[in-house]
Amino acid sequence: MIVHHIVGASVPRKEGWDKLTGAARYVDDMVLPGMLYGATVRSSVARGRITKITFDPQVDWNEFVLVTAKDIPGKNCIALILDDQPCLAAGKVNHPEEPILLLAHADRHKLRKAVEAVSIEYESLAPVHTMEESEQQSTIIWGADNIFKSYLIEKGDVDAVWKEAAHIVEGEYFTGAQEQLYIENNGIIAAFDAENGVTVWGSLQCPYYVHKALMALCGLPEEKVRVVQMETGGAFGGKEEYPSMIAGHAALLAIKSGRPVKIVYDRMEDMVATTKRHPSRTRHRTAVSKDGTILGGEIEFTIDGGAYATLSSVVLSRGTIHAGGPYYWPSVRIRTKAVATNTPPHGAFRGFGAPQSLFALERHMDRIAQVVGISPVEIRRRNFLKPGQTTTTEQVIREDINLDRLLGRALELSDYAAKKTRFAEENKKGVRRKGIGIAAFLHGAGFTGSGERYLNSQVGVEAGADGNVRVLVSSAEFGQGTNTVLCQIAAEALGLPYESVAIAQPDTTVVPNSGPTVASRTAMIVGKLVQSAAEGIKQTLTKTGLLREDYTSKQFRAACRQYIAARGALKSYARYEAPGDVFWDDEKYRGEAYAAFTWAVYVAEVTVDLTTYGVTVDDFVALQEVGKVLHPVLAEGQITGGVAQAIGFALYEKVIWQNGRMINNQMTNYIMPTSADLPPIRVFFEEHGNVHGAHGAKGIGELPMDGPAPAIVNAVEDATGVRFRSIPLLPEDLFDALRPQSLEQHVPSSARGMA
Repeated sequence: MIVHHIVGASVPRKEGWDKLTGAARYVDDMVLPGMLYGATVRSSVARGRITKITFDPQVDWNEFVLVTAKDIPGKNCIALILDDQPCLAAGKVNHPEEPILLLAHADRHKLRKAVEAVSIEYESLAPVHTMEESEQQSTIIWGADNIFKSYLIEKGDVDAVWKEAAHIVEGEYFTGAQEQLYIENNGIIAAFDAENGVTVWGSLQCPYYVHKALMALCGLPEEKVRVVQMETGGAFGGKEEYPSMIAGHAALLAIKSGRPVKIVYDRMEDMVATTKRHPSRTRHRTAVSKDGTILGGEIEFTIDGGAYATLSSVVLSRGTIHAGGPYYWPSVRIRTKAVATNTPPHGAFRGFGAPQSLFALERHMDRIAQVVGISPVEIRRRNFLKPGQTTTTEQVIREDINLDRLLGRALELSDYAAKKTRFAEENKKGVRRKGIGIAAFLHGAGFTGSGERYLNSQVGVEAGADGNVRVLVSSAEFGQGTNTVLCQIAAEALGLPYESVAIAQPDTTVVPNSGPTVASRTAMIVGKLVQSAAEGIKQTLTKTGLLREDYTSKQFRAACRQYIAARGALKSYARYEAPGDVFWDDEKYRGEAYAAFTWAVYVAEVTVDLTTYGVTVDDFVALQEVGKVLHPVLAEGQITGGVAQAIGFALYEKVIWQNGRMINNQMTNYIMPTSADLPPIRVFFEEHGNVHGAHGAKGIGELPMDGPAPAIVNAVEDATGVRFRSIPLLPEDLFDALRPQSLEQHVPSSARGMA
């Protein structure tokens, strides 16, 4: 076998040429014979009982296909975890924009007018709009107590640490909702016939999630449901669970009409009706020694789940486990919960709870440094996890990670010390204040705890008679590089040219269930399985005597041809097997939460303009340890894109709620950073390997979302001397905070010591 060393090289993207030339087919490019267009009639109130539905008599309703909850052949739910969310409201609505009925017509323009011609009357019920209202439980809107899920982590003896503490530091921190704002809106086409059942084509992340949901909704066996992922223009978690809803709507219309139905949201509907990042509140109470060593603490982490459970329990789980960050807590008690409100359900978004709890922690670490009287650098250095120590879930750190060295390199790359000194001097004059801030953090790769055991993922690799190889996975490409990286792994394992390996379009009738494309698991978990399956092809050919250990591509092609001619299809499958040293106790919420962590230190440099009260990020250093970089260009792109998205989370992207409804659901008034608003984002990697990942890789897709927001807000405080506890941090927030202060008397924190 000739080793080509494809892994680690920046090979061309598998789907790049088709995207560049316009040959890539997205769902809205697809037209089927006799196809209708579908639309959704939604609730205009946050909570109420439906008392009357009126159809304008000026519309010829005989032209339209109409579906209500009564037309659902199976169970009226979006099957996911708790199955509490109806596909169509039946008698009662629990949030604005909740789907009530569906319409379809061949003419899109008539369809839009028909939606407006449906009038719905309600008996109003008292809504709950905030986490605080939900916690008061004066109005119960879900279950017995408005709580979707709660977790408790206890380590050591927290009650004993307070009397030993030289300082007890408290803080409360908030993060807002964030819209995924993918380029391509949600879209699905569904077709139905009695013999084959339901087929859907869509823009989505998780084909088998949709498959499961359609089986329950349509009352069909698995062989009568087919889900095909089309080219997908971005997702960021926003197409993890929600496509099950829109696929269900299209399928119901297709079943009733007997014709294919396409539903593609416009931007306003997509923003107002679909899931967003969970808003959060975190409370810290930390016991610290005189020298700044953390003795223990209590953390309360609460997220707003919206009206239905969806994925809140698993978002909460990751936020809970990451709440202690990359620090050693001898004793800690972490109480967390996801609560119900009458807003559209919140769901998956890059980072999955970790950006919320890590924002709070990294702001709190700066606060501890101030109380103790040491620098933000030193407080972190004194509390970093070291090999042999345990995380908050008592997972032993077995990786040879040196966070002290990672921090030192990040400070050197950013010229941190020199800038601290220079900014302190420059900030004494003028109306522009400079600041620099840091954040240290970790991110677990793969599903939390026993999640990967539960998924039991499987992948396949198939060789053709021509010697070309096809990777069979349900892992979806939506811009992050899945197709390219998995083909690299297979090519390297087989010693073949990269061009000889392709990836099958995710289609539930063709590919096995390799699990959802989420949780930073694709390169590490699925990639390792692809490597095993590819090696299985090689082993099959060598054991049959058709291939020697050392072979050329030509010899591999000949062996494949001979094997297939004599024995039929040449396929190899690999199924996930949990490592023996990874065990999680779901009941006690303790143990190895993840097979591997990525580690990072980010440094942000900002300018605060005291005339406009705007914040500009001037420079950003992102240093991370990621195991093994499989594709340098794609890896750097993932980090750069994540940092850009997190800058929006920190400084720009504010969802404005009114009676449970997003009212700034346009790109003219929901502001995200453009390329002109972004700094140079300088990306650096360290590679220490990982025995659980393909070629030592870890997951990196979510990591860059975690650290930028606290680093930026830490830098803003460094520039202004004012503590900010919530994001997004907008100019009006700075104006309100800084207006009462006299700038002549203000001493910025950058003048109060450094490492």
